Amino acid sequence: MAIEKIGVVGAGQMGNGIAHVCALAGYSVMMTDVKAEAMSAALALIDKNMTRQVSRSLISEDEKIAALRRIQTTQEIANLGQCDLIIEAATERETIKQAIFDQLLPHIGPNTILASNTSSISITRLASRTDRPEKFIGFHFMNPVPIMQLVELIRGIATDDETFNACQEVVSRLGKTSATSEDFPAFIVNRILMPMINEAVYALYEGVGNVNSIDTSMKLGANHPMGPLELADFIGLDTCLAIMNVLHDGLADTKYRPCPLLTKYVEAGWLGRKTKRGFYDYRGDKPVPTR
Repeated sequence: MAIEKIGVVGAGQMGNGIAHVCALAGYSVMMTDVKAEAMSAALALIDKNMTRQVSRSLISEDEKIAALRRIQTTQEIANLGQCDLIIEAATERETIKQAIFDQLLPHIGPNTILASNTSSISITRLASRTDRPEKFIGFHFMNPVPIMQLVELIRGIATDDETFNACQEVVSRLGKTSATSEDFPAFIVNRILMPMINEAVYALYEGVGNVNSIDTSMKLGANHPMGPLELADFIGLDTCLAIMNVLHDGLADTKYRPCPLLTKYVEAGWLGRKTKRGFYDYRGDKPVPTR
């Protein structure tokens, strides 16, 4: 199963990163988003990030120019019909993802592989709504995509070996490493990472330490590159809450109960870096803890 043309649905933080690495690896990329301005912003960001790679001698100027030429954008999702692999990278809401696959199905060929970049939602359930559960897979990139070396490949109950092997080859061509996960809530990385972040929020909620103390403790005491609250802001507090809810609902264990303070921040619209406020306030020259 030769994959040469990759479709990316969603031009946000994850989608533009996926388009970036796929184009650099030599794939033709077709990116779509419901907002034209989102695609323009994505192309500008990809250009900026590739320019940074050139300045660090990670790629050449010629490689950058060639990669940018491989990326096309469209607002018509039907134009992704000729792609060999389509990776959905939309908002972490199951209804939105299902609607995207419903729109794609009339336009794709019988051999097209469908993939979701979901960080927690059941691949088996998403696949069951399509006409090709055997050609459906979880393709979970880490953020930021151009830097992080891991891709989780998640097999649904029906995913066949041909699909899995083809996607493993794509990961290898991207210069990344794949880890295989079974289709259980939040897979591997977030099954371990999110409860740690949630526990850090509980420590803040219960007054065990303030934001600065908690993050400093984990950076210097556990040698983490970012503190858990700083990392939560980077990921997005709404995404953290959504994943904790998937874990809590899917595994029915009280240890996965989202911290009420995390819920409160999301209700306030304090979602982290993307809204300029979360556990830190990013509106000034340097981040300031909000607690």
